[in-house]
Amino acid sequence: MTQQPAAIPGRFICIHVLQPVPYANLNRDDTNSVKTVQYGDRERTRVSSQCWKRAVRRYFQNTIGQQALRTRRIGVAVEKTLREQRQWPADLARRAGQHIATGSSIKADPPSNDDPAWSTNAMVYVPSTAIDELADIAEAHRDQLQAAKDMKKGGKSILPTDDIDQVLRSRNGVINLFGRMLAEINDAGVDGAVQVAHALTTHGTDIEIDYFAAVDDITDAWNDTTGSAHMGSTEYSAGVFYRYATIDLHDLLRNIGGDLTAARELTAAFIEAFVLSLPEAKKTATAPHTIPDLVHLTVRQDRPLSYAAAFEQPVTADRTGGFAAPSRQVLDDYATAANRLLGGRGLLTSGWASLETKDLKGLGNRADSYPDLINTAVTAAFAPGDQA
Repeated sequence: MTQQPAAIPGRFICIHVLQPVPYANLNRDDTNSVKTVQYGDRERTRVSSQCWKRAVRRYFQNTIGQQALRTRRIGVAVEKTLREQRQWPADLARRAGQHIATGSSIKADPPSNDDPAWSTNAMVYVPSTAIDELADIAEAHRDQLQAAKDMKKGGKSILPTDDIDQVLRSRNGVINLFGRMLAEINDAGVDGAVQVAHALTTHGTDIEIDYFAAVDDITDAWNDTTGSAHMGSTEYSAGVFYRYATIDLHDLLRNIGGDLTAARELTAAFIEAFVLSLPEAKKTATAPHTIPDLVHLTVRQDRPLSYAAAFEQPVTADRTGGFAAPSRQVLDDYATAANRLLGGRGLLTSGWASLETKDLKGLGNRADSYPDLINTAVTAAFAPGDQA
């Protein structure tokens, strides 16, 4: 029976980030164009929540030392493990992978011209350790697999569905935090404890088109400069992004059975990952490796609160031409007004860390560093006196 979470009803940590990003294209649409959004009658550069969440998840996994795997080719992964790590014959390993792919409650797609392997109809999202666990199931039924035939369309796997489904239900800290949608297997879905907003610039932006040409090294060595080997164009933009995410601590504790120590570790690791991660699109051409200009953390006990509305009226550049300083001031002004309007309701603690030299009183207590800020917020969110 799942342990009931500790008593932290309606407890949220909200993460607000202002981050200048130079000439870059962190997130492209299906035509390779910069993603945008019309907000406050001005076009803004946008980075989708899915895009930045993937960057956060990869950073987070490295921090906590746990990996999760999202794939439709789970059978291929098992085949590779059996062949390369357990020295199974290639034909038998391939057959085992076929029966794993078709043996769960998820429908499987047969090989096609585009995908020569059996694959699950829906993507599974499992701890990376699940591959070895599925390989163990194959090991336990090796004799039956040797006697079986290769999987054909409409055939039935000889492996136990309940055992495979049980492995596909398994989860770790990554899945407990980010959640999992898997309706095909009973009790496999996990409601995510984090919510991530699309990042958007605090001001209007223009999309720049960069024309480029690639020179052929051989013709260049011949002093033939009459043309290029390739020509093309790419879109870029630049700006100060407002980024927002929130962690529902009650949902997190429910997902991990009320383990407060694990909840603190996962929460701190997620905040760090959200603050310091950056999508990697076009990184070799732009290297836009900035850090946030300002991070503001709040702990609330009523509901999450985004400050995106602060930038519905686009920020205008200051006298020196920059958007970072006025964006910091707008955020401070909005936080002050919002908390006054709410009568201070629900706000347990707030703090900030920034390159800013002046005091931003509406954002709470100033911290000297991001680690100090994160530690203070997490400590306040899980204060011992708040627990049942």
